[in-house]
Amino acid sequence: MSEGTARRRGRPSRAEATDTRDRILAAAREEFSERGYEKTSVRGIAKTAGVDPALVHHYFGTKEQVFEAAIEVAFAPALSAPEAVAEGPVDAVGERLTRFVFGIWENPTTRAPLLAILRSAVNNDTAAAVFRRLVSSQLLRRIAAQVDLPDAELRAELAGAQLVGTAMLRYVIKVEPLASADLEQIIARVAPVVQGHLAGS
Repeated sequence: MSEGTARRRGRPSRAEATDTRDRILAAAREEFSERGYEKTSVRGIAKTAGVDPALVHHYFGTKEQVFEAAIEVAFAPALSAPEAVAEGPVDAVGERLTRFVFGIWENPTTRAPLLAILRSAVNNDTAAAVFRRLVSSQLLRRIAAQVDLPDAELRAELAGAQLVGTAMLRYVIKVEPLASADLEQIIARVAPVVQGHLAGS
């Protein structure tokens, strides 16, 4: 038996496994985006990815775990936000973070998966819990670590609430005139509030 035959009949190569995982994650993001958390199923994800449902369970586990893995990838651009807080003078931290966050939302490539995450989180308690864990552990606590004040965690959460709330109204609910307002005008109004949370008295 040749090595190639043995590999086909045995475990997949690392490259094949990575490709399969990536296809499942891409399919999951597509399904969650189009159907929302409740209407998405492991079977539907598997069908879109062109794999057996058992492979979805093998690589990720439950639907909740697939959702968490999918949104971690989609949320990845936002995870650089703590660096945006750290790099530069304290008196401009609000503008840096605000500009960074809205830069992600303004980019169609990064906006689409974020919209899928927020829609699922708003409509389903399980999805909301997953999103909350991710935001809390990988974003807000890391931002709080950059804030040299006693109530740093609360300050980071209030800054996050300001930014997420504005993003929800502008990009998800599309409330006018906020939805069509000039981005620089929004940054000029929101950044001082974020500054106050992260560095004010």
